[in-house]
Amino acid sequence: MLSVYDANGVVTNEYADAECLRAALWIDLLNPQPDQVAAVERALDLRLPTRSQAQEIEVSSRLYIQDHAVFMTATVLVGARTEHLETTTVTFVFQRARLVTLRFAEPMSFSIFIPKFQQNFSNYPTAEKVLMGLLDEIVDRLADTMEMVSAEMTTVSQTVFRGAGADGPRFTQGERYARVNYTMVLNQIGLNGERTASVRESLVTLGRMLVFINEVGAGRTDAPLDEHWRTLRRDVTALTDHATFLSDKVAFALDATLGRINNEQNMIIKLFSVLSVVLLPPTLIASIYGMNFEFMPELTWRYGYPYALALMAISAVMPYIFFKRKGWL
Repeated sequence: MLSVYDANGVVTNEYADAECLRAALWIDLLNPQPDQVAAVERALDLRLPTRSQAQEIEVSSRLYIQDHAVFMTATVLVGARTEHLETTTVTFVFQRARLVTLRFAEPMSFSIFIPKFQQNFSNYPTAEKVLMGLLDEIVDRLADTMEMVSAEMTTVSQTVFRGAGADGPRFTQGERYARVNYTMVLNQIGLNGERTASVRESLVTLGRMLVFINEVGAGRTDAPLDEHWRTLRRDVTALTDHATFLSDKVAFALDATLGRINNEQNMIIKLFSVLSVVLLPPTLIASIYGMNFEFMPELTWRYGYPYALALMAISAVMPYIFFKRKGWL
């Protein structure tokens, strides 16, 4: 799909008219057809990168000047609030009079910015302002994603360390170990770890892009470089530091969860070990009196059966009391 926006926020899908393309303030290509790409290239005398070229990770393939235009490719998140998180590349082609965006997915930042641009087009009179508004929206969405990750990891920490589940803590007897669904906890940690890694990847590409704009972008417009570019760069730097903190928090939560799982498994193993020791003496006594030898005095006693039962009960209670006093239970 190809959308052509003029300075008044009016959109058209007409791309056969080269003059219309040249007069546009912003040309947005979303999963474009080959003929749409060819029309834009002819009208603007550009060579747009292919999808595979846009996905290359070398800085020289993502940030360069060619055909009197600045080409910049950034990684943007798609579906960050869902379990189907993915990243996509967005190429920004900046000229003095217009901005061309080439993307192969629908990030939320674009969905939010487009109606904002159309309703307040006077706030975006130049291609530089449009580019700035888009990057502002992308950075805002990354910040929102990190806030969501931080809130979810706080919930995970409370679940792991305090046993605060959806239906409240339910503790076993003895030590206060909560019955937590650790499979769900691990899934949540893994999803937030993926989100954090994707956010960091996006911030790294945006940081490089903003450095590139500060270095070469000032000469692409007649006006001096807007101070807001430096503000954006500081925001990206701060968010990158926060993403590193969140990454450490996710790693700590994962280690704590695995440690908790191991601890509960040890408790179960300890319980079975104690039970085997407690039941061993009664089993020994029962096996002795079950051998059916001819000369066993207790077999002819009137109270031989109660005697054997009492002896087995005492032999089981005494190890239990010993373990209890030692604090092993």
